Amino acid sequence: MNKFSTLILLLAILPFSCKNPKKKDTPTTSNAVQANWHPGEKLMETHCYTCHNPSTKKEDRMAPPMADIKKYYRNSSSSKKAFIKSVQTWIKNPDITSAKMPEAIKRFGLMPKQDYPEETIAQIADFIYDYDFEQPEVKGYSNEQNAPQQKLPYAERGLKYALSTKAVLGKNLMRTIQKKGTIQALSFCNERAYPLTDSMATVHHVSIKRISDNPRNPNNKANTEESKYINTIKKVIANNLKPHAIVKETDSTANVYYPIITNAMCLQCHGKPEAIEKSTLNKIKALYPNDKAIGYDINQVRGIWRITFSK
Repeated sequence: MNKFSTLILLLAILPFSCKNPKKKDTPTTSNAVQANWHPGEKLMETHCYTCHNPSTKKEDRMAPPMADIKKYYRNSSSSKKAFIKSVQTWIKNPDITSAKMPEAIKRFGLMPKQDYPEETIAQIADFIYDYDFEQPEVKGYSNEQNAPQQKLPYAERGLKYALSTKAVLGKNLMRTIQKKGTIQALSFCNERAYPLTDSMATVHHVSIKRISDNPRNPNNKANTEESKYINTIKKVIANNLKPHAIVKETDSTANVYYPIITNAMCLQCHGKPEAIEKSTLNKIKALYPNDKAIGYDINQVRGIWRITFSK
């Protein structure tokens, strides 16, 4: 397992209640799905957004945002076909001599080769070519001066808190991998994920927690109501629709639930036991003797973020 693969894997691992007498606590499931979802968008968010999410603040980025990638690649391609071919070539065999974004390589390092089918890359590139990405500087949940977080819709506000927490965890995780290796990175998740999450909750003045119906850490076990939200999102994914945040309100608080979805990298730690490297599986068993977070396939809901804040 290479370091980059493990980083993406562990980042996927990382991202992963109130009664109201006035009946305001019904989840806004009407906003939980979006029809006619381009398959490339789904693949992009699953496989690319760990590193290329446009909402990540500049100082927390691990790779250039998707808007910048589109700008450089589309400007150098004469057609959509050429654009798709260029993206396919780069992802399958990144080479500094042919890089279209050399400054990004200086800052983030060379992207490792990705073992994805050409058709998968083609669908992602097809979506990127046509989609009008918002620049991070003007996207509401990335720039507090343009749109203070308190004024954002609850779903977007909750997503901002989740993504900023994930970015901090990712930076610390990367440092652990680089200095101590992948096995110690698992120990980092075990020992430091909770304190760092709590520190981000303190910064934002919110409550932040990762929830799962099949948790690795029993402290992340979903309650009955949260399990219903997870099952709702699972049905959305199973119908090949795009999931959105579920928002549940009381008189004084908003609870935002956002999915954690598996990709190919996740299966190295959450796939079928026989497919997980023996050393990794042994470490997981040592750290989490009651682990239930295995047996997943690609594009399944492994859990949800729960963000709670005052209205």
